[in-house]
Amino acid sequence: MPASLAAVKRKLESTRSTRQITTAMQMVSTAKLNQVQHHTKTYQAYEDQVRAILASLVKSHIAQLREQNDEDSKIDEHISSLFAQREVKKVGILVITSDRGLVGSYNSNVIKATMDLMQKKHLNADNTVFLTIGKNGSEFFKKRGMNIVYEYTGISDVPTYAEVRGIVRKAVQLYRDKVYDQLYVSYSHYVNRIISHERAEQFLPLSAESLEDHNDEKVTSEIESEYELEPDLTKMISILVPQYANSLVYGAILDAKTSEHASSANAMRSASDNASDIISTLQLQYNRARQAAITTEITEITGGMTAEDN
Repeated sequence: MPASLAAVKRKLESTRSTRQITTAMQMVSTAKLNQVQHHTKTYQAYEDQVRAILASLVKSHIAQLREQNDEDSKIDEHISSLFAQREVKKVGILVITSDRGLVGSYNSNVIKATMDLMQKKHLNADNTVFLTIGKNGSEFFKKRGMNIVYEYTGISDVPTYAEVRGIVRKAVQLYRDKVYDQLYVSYSHYVNRIISHERAEQFLPLSAESLEDHNDEKVTSEIESEYELEPDLTKMISILVPQYANSLVYGAILDAKTSEHASSANAMRSASDNASDIISTLQLQYNRARQAAITTEITEITGGMTAEDN
């Protein structure tokens, strides 16, 4: 076999092997996407309800959160501190990226959205600290000399509620310790299997305005008409605020994971399609080279036979 023909054959076999791998990875990512989508959709309904109820309570009783003179109706200090507005000296950003690569532009888009937030808020390495979920975000900001106060890697492909509790507890504790005076969550929001939008939302401090910004007025009005307050306000808010904090971060992580799996499936599908195009081109080259080699052999044999006859 001529050297050029052997080289084309090796490339053809290598590309076919690559296509098998990318096709398998696409199937795995699609299966993970289908699995996490179910959790995301059902949990979103729960998060919306918790947010709507809390928004209604806070809106009508915000004064009690700020000025608590009645000891009997005093809200727990740990809860009320999450509503406290203070001078913003440092800002925290919780960035959710993936641990692995092969996810297309997923990580770069989240990082770009985070950098855009910093530019918009006039943030830099001196007045910003980072909490990172995922290796990609952690490595990116470390290389740029940013202050990372908390890292979490190895989160599940379908995250559990238990995994998020520790993250929320740490984020809230750092806020109470005044490591930062505001906290944003930056992540990729899943729209559909093709489209994702990057988001950067304020998590702390909580406020009536930030809660209402995320609620449909119709949903809030329905909530207000559906329940009577039992037990009292302070107990309700003390129960709902931790649930809301957990639901916000857990919902963002679920959303981000859904977007990650969709991006991975799309990237692997594109890689498989590109491999198929290369295989078609190489197969054509191989066939032409093989045909040329056969033609050359026939010519040589014919020439040899003619020489013998002469």
